[in-house]
Amino acid sequence: MLSTVANASHPSVDNDVRASHDQNIKPRALPDAPNGYAPIHVTCPSSRPTIRSASTLSLEETAWLETRRLKTGGALKDFFGHVEIAGFDAVSYLETHSNNSANLPNVAIALSGGGLVALLNGGGVIKAFDNRTEGSTVKGQLGGLLQSATYFAGLSGGSWALGSIYINNFTTVSNLQENLWDFTSQLVLGPSDISYTDFWGNITAQVKSKRDAGFITGDPDFWGRIQGYNFFNASHGGVDYTWSSIAKTQAFQDADIPLPLIVMSGSTRNDSENSNHPTEPIYEATPWEWGTYDDDIYGFAPLEYLGTRFVDGVVPDNGSCVRGFDNAGFMTGSSSDIWNANGDDIVESLKGYLTVLQAESPNSTEISLLDFIIEDFLSATSSTNSSINGPASYPNPFYQYNTATSPFGQDVNLIVEDGGESHENVPLYPLIQRKRNVDVIFAVDSLGSDTFDYDWPSGQSMVATYNRTLMNLANDTSFPPVPDINTFLNLGLNARPTFFGCNASSLLTPAPLVVYLPNHPITYNSNYTLTQFNFTDAQRDAVIANGYNIATQANGTLDADWSTCVGCAVLSRSLDRTETTVPEACTKCFQRYCWNGTVAGETPSAYTPTASISLGSAESTSSSMAEGMGTSLSAAIWPTVAMVGMVVSVLI
Repeated sequence: MLSTVANASHPSVDNDVRASHDQNIKPRALPDAPNGYAPIHVTCPSSRPTIRSASTLSLEETAWLETRRLKTGGALKDFFGHVEIAGFDAVSYLETHSNNSANLPNVAIALSGGGLVALLNGGGVIKAFDNRTEGSTVKGQLGGLLQSATYFAGLSGGSWALGSIYINNFTTVSNLQENLWDFTSQLVLGPSDISYTDFWGNITAQVKSKRDAGFITGDPDFWGRIQGYNFFNASHGGVDYTWSSIAKTQAFQDADIPLPLIVMSGSTRNDSENSNHPTEPIYEATPWEWGTYDDDIYGFAPLEYLGTRFVDGVVPDNGSCVRGFDNAGFMTGSSSDIWNANGDDIVESLKGYLTVLQAESPNSTEISLLDFIIEDFLSATSSTNSSINGPASYPNPFYQYNTATSPFGQDVNLIVEDGGESHENVPLYPLIQRKRNVDVIFAVDSLGSDTFDYDWPSGQSMVATYNRTLMNLANDTSFPPVPDINTFLNLGLNARPTFFGCNASSLLTPAPLVVYLPNHPITYNSNYTLTQFNFTDAQRDAVIANGYNIATQANGTLDADWSTCVGCAVLSRSLDRTETTVPEACTKCFQRYCWNGTVAGETPSAYTPTASISLGSAESTSSSMAEGMGTSLSAAIWPTVAMVGMVVSVLI
């Protein structure tokens, strides 16, 4: 359903000369594409790119990890400087084991899909985890967990948050919230400070240039360009910014920031079909490479040369290389391509918004021009090898590669779709590869259930990930047991933080402890639908604030020991490796938050939660109050209230 279009009259700004939204946000990724949005054929380097086997981590990741693990050791000591565990000196423990980084905690963060809600709710969690957020490093706060992480994964709407942070100088959510994330206009109509005609005129020209260069275009190209203008603070919507350019930045080379991973799904379907099958490939994009650990393809291509025609793992002697295919917006657009999943396309939605605009401003010259541009746009993008409503098409780097096992070995192109179409809407799959030795994953789930009639998480993604690890294709992955969806709902595991895999000795194979952080209402009912593509500033701030409060359990109001319990989750696998006695405070935390195996599979009753703590009218919540979420609570701001439908100390 179309919502009312806010800010129906955009200013007429020529974005071709418009440098950026705000100078406070500086791009850290590089304008590395040699030909704007259109990929270009170039002479291959003397060391010609090849496809590598997924039997190990890449040489680049392995070398990078040596430095990153040392730096996360220092960040963890800072983190435990304000996260206290009674009767246990965590800082001294980390110092004692600092000579062997393999014994130190290996932390990962995963942001689910879910449209703009996922960006904002996930952004709120990251705001709580970031030691640069004001007030986040006082006692009981969780600032520094982001700096302590080795891996940071995003999928669909979560990849929007990931991309917005990394492409914009690994900036803070606070900065993005204040200076860039303006969603008062519909995403498909562009930011409110760009005219509709400039916005869509530029996007049409950019995507057409890719098609004219001989590459198949589809919904994700336009969707990715839309995201570039909305999420990247760069001229022309970051048209020449590539995901691989992150690897060339100094902060990443120095391992000062976590390794970002974008997750997307593959498909064997035809364009007219919809598969959503759990056995389809799960692809990941790091700044170095793109591919999958699934045992059918089991290979990775160098990301900088994605789009190159490989044959059996090599570029033919008479072949050229391609650069610029990995446009950053196209990567996040591929990961979030909901259009092919819901049967709509961008033009259909754009025409719907246009109808609303025409009704609101029947005499607008700009809106008449937009109508003309849409028709020109359709003409410019329709051809025998391109479709406005088709999924992302990637030249297959695994052509004639692993043909004994790969169903894609003879496919010239690969179909790439929204990362959540495998039903694994939280991007856990790259993080449960045993090669990466992740100890704890903070899994942020922002997407509403497609099984039940409400827009709150149901645990479905966790169940899907666990089930996939039991299949033959998911070799060398391990995930702790989780209950069925009915149990998630009946025990309220979808309505509060829950730990899975607490007892490492009971697991058949090594697996990380998973801290499941589902979106639930603490200070705001943030269960907007997946297709809510505009927010007022007050709504935006309220969703971010609620995400912050999910991460901190309302700054400890819901549980004064919550930060201690997070610290225990971080240390758990490390304590096990070093045969260190689990502190009594951690034992109590695990009794409180760990799922203990109880199953309640009966049909659940309706789940209709409401915010349990009030900050007053969420619609009038000011940006400054949202910024203040990192500071200590006061009785005047956070009244003591009875918990409605929520039990903090719940295991059964």
